[in-house]
Amino acid sequence: MPKSEFIDPNQVRQPGFIEFQAIPVNQYQKTVKDERNNFSDGEFKAMYHDMVLIREFETMINLIKTKGEYNGTPYNHPGPAHLSIGQESAAVGMAWTLTVEDFIFGSHRSHGEILAKGMSAIHKLDDEQLVQIMENFFDGTILKIVQKDFNGTTKELARRFLVYGTLAEIFARETGFNKGLGGSMHAFFTPFGVYPNNAIVGGSGDIAVGAALFKKVNRKPGLVVANIGDAALACGPVWEGITFSAMDQFKQLWEGDMKGGLPIIFNIMNNQYGMGGQTCGETMGYGIAARIGAGVNPEEMHAERVDGYNPLAVIDAYKRKRKVIEDKNGPVLLDVLTYRYSGHSPSDASSYRTKEEVEAWEKHDCIASFGKQMIEAGVATQDDLDNVWKDVKALVYELFLKTIDDNISPRLKNPEVIGDMMFSNGSVDSFSDAKPEVLMPLEENSRVKKIATKERFAFDAEGKPYSKMKQFQLRDAIFEAIMDRFYKDASLIAYGEENRDWGGAFGVYAGMTEALPYHRLFNSPIAEASIIGTAVGYAMCGGRVIPELMYCDFLGRAGDEIFNQLPKWQAMSGNVLKMPVVVRVSVGSKYGAQHSQDWSSLLTHIPGIKVCFPATPYDAKGLMNAALQGTDPVVFFESQRIYDIGEQFHQGGVPKGYYEIPIGEPDIKKEGKDITFLTIGYTLYQALAAAKELEEKYGMSAEVIDARSLVPFNYEKVIESVKKTGKIIVASDACARGSFLNDLAANIGSLCFDYLDAPVCVLGSRNWITPAHELETAFFPQPGWFLDMIHQRIQPLQGYIPSQNFTDGEMARRAKKGI
Repeated sequence: MPKSEFIDPNQVRQPGFIEFQAIPVNQYQKTVKDERNNFSDGEFKAMYHDMVLIREFETMINLIKTKGEYNGTPYNHPGPAHLSIGQESAAVGMAWTLTVEDFIFGSHRSHGEILAKGMSAIHKLDDEQLVQIMENFFDGTILKIVQKDFNGTTKELARRFLVYGTLAEIFARETGFNKGLGGSMHAFFTPFGVYPNNAIVGGSGDIAVGAALFKKVNRKPGLVVANIGDAALACGPVWEGITFSAMDQFKQLWEGDMKGGLPIIFNIMNNQYGMGGQTCGETMGYGIAARIGAGVNPEEMHAERVDGYNPLAVIDAYKRKRKVIEDKNGPVLLDVLTYRYSGHSPSDASSYRTKEEVEAWEKHDCIASFGKQMIEAGVATQDDLDNVWKDVKALVYELFLKTIDDNISPRLKNPEVIGDMMFSNGSVDSFSDAKPEVLMPLEENSRVKKIATKERFAFDAEGKPYSKMKQFQLRDAIFEAIMDRFYKDASLIAYGEENRDWGGAFGVYAGMTEALPYHRLFNSPIAEASIIGTAVGYAMCGGRVIPELMYCDFLGRAGDEIFNQLPKWQAMSGNVLKMPVVVRVSVGSKYGAQHSQDWSSLLTHIPGIKVCFPATPYDAKGLMNAALQGTDPVVFFESQRIYDIGEQFHQGGVPKGYYEIPIGEPDIKKEGKDITFLTIGYTLYQALAAAKELEEKYGMSAEVIDARSLVPFNYEKVIESVKKTGKIIVASDACARGSFLNDLAANIGSLCFDYLDAPVCVLGSRNWITPAHELETAFFPQPGWFLDMIHQRIQPLQGYIPSQNFTDGEMARRAKKGI
């Protein structure tokens, strides 16, 4: 069932030219007076109010950071404050037409966008909806605070709720929108359609694309806005997100109502600077940021530059671009011209720009100029505008006082609860009420039929192994678990490099193409950051997703998404969000230094990720089922060396039905009494071979324990084993230096100190590059290495001649050389 896209050499080799259409720049030139027929006086006043609210809110934060007080009230806020003073009209214009079903994602400089989108939601929602949101959020905790001694309207109460919840979050108060665990750069409020802002420059560039993907696949209304700064256009995740969003397959290969582009707008808040670097003229080469749309797709992303100092211009652009999104012609790129008066942060003296430049922009101040237009159009008087300022200043000061009051707005009394928030530990059959879309009944699938003929245990009644072709293999086990979930959970999608027509690089997905429509299983660009980043966005909006990295070595290309995004949002959200993402990662061999590394230890170091590494078909299916039933991010490692191995341990073979293996529970694969081998991944089989030789030649009985999971990890079985044997080797294919093996060894040494007869020994790969396949036996742990280590570090084996040197002197020598 290959793709229908035929690449005709007779066409593509023809001479010609690529032609570009004109990209509009600041075409909207209307004023309040010109737009009197399109907006009511109340709407103009609301726009002005929202801009003033943002300005005063950030002025308050700036004064606290620079002078240590606001309105004479001292307060010390040591945390970050990246301000957008000067950009208010761009934020209000962006948010004005958006509904709560439209999601925005932002940056480290997004206080204004939070308030603008929040106020936009308040303007649109009715009183009953607002009350319901406020009462239900954290059991009404914030509502009770802002409601006390207040007698105004519901919308005024909601404004108090928005300002207080945002400020309490910035000041790390438990009463903030995310319990103070996100803080200034990560604050958000999903009931108003405000999704996470991101401290990593450009971090929302691919996450927002995942949110748009979620809306498309799950037929959810609304569009998604990725608010990113102009300097973020240099960041890989932004480019990868743009590339992912513009894939041809959305318009050419996806079928039915799924056909068409993603509902996303990349909104560049172009304030001219990236920290201290000036993007235009210094650190970039595009001249006008809207230009980059021309390099992405034939529609040039419908790109244009908009005058962000006029909120009406931004509103006009969003009205027009919504039509593009509704016609399924996204993605869209808007270059919103604006300016920040403040430096990168209050500690930034802006020495890289002139006073004259700042003053020139201040003369065009968006709030002052819009207010002047309102007066000239007869919409408001100067007294009206002054009263807005008076009202806003009083509001901000009152809520500031409530926020800094430790009795009203305490910080977490017991920070240990953060540990409870690292994982949600949920169990959810499906994240969708819809019927899963499939192309055939599961039992009619060719792969399912083929698997039905296989032997689910590797050996026959006489103990002889079945042929590889007849054995139910580890790749079959993973396939079976994933296919089961595809037929249960309509929200589940899977993608990565070569996932569809090829069936995955290692055949795990073979047979899925015929059973699943394009929008549930598809190929992604070769862009690992976007593969994981979009999965993050998809999951935080309410879907379950399996992104795949073809090789473990490629984790580095998705470093930010794996290390800074995937593991952190559950806890930073105060458990508002769940992250049901299962990242499949294959661990290679045979392919040299950049395709054969075991980097599982890197993942164990990052709090907030569960890590699995099964080595048998039974464990692979059970752990994948558990991962896909859960609500936490899981990185699921799979060794390429054992994809075709059959089940050798679970009597009765791999069950056909559904079952789970709890993540975090190691398993005894062979019982013994003299020494314990604790293994990770493929080394299980090397340890078993070593145990056989050890018993046959030297009379020592080894107990072999397969870790199966690395995070979490229950030490109880290991402790009981060491109590019995008094000796242990921990082993994996990861390089020994900095390996998770050392963490295991340290904990075992502490937990089993009274039971050990010898030091805990660590057996990993050499601290080299991974060599070619022909030299791998000198790099990866071999069965003989277990015996070498026993002989040299635990107890001598009679007549044994070691092949590897594991003595103290050799260990010291290697460490000295850094190898």
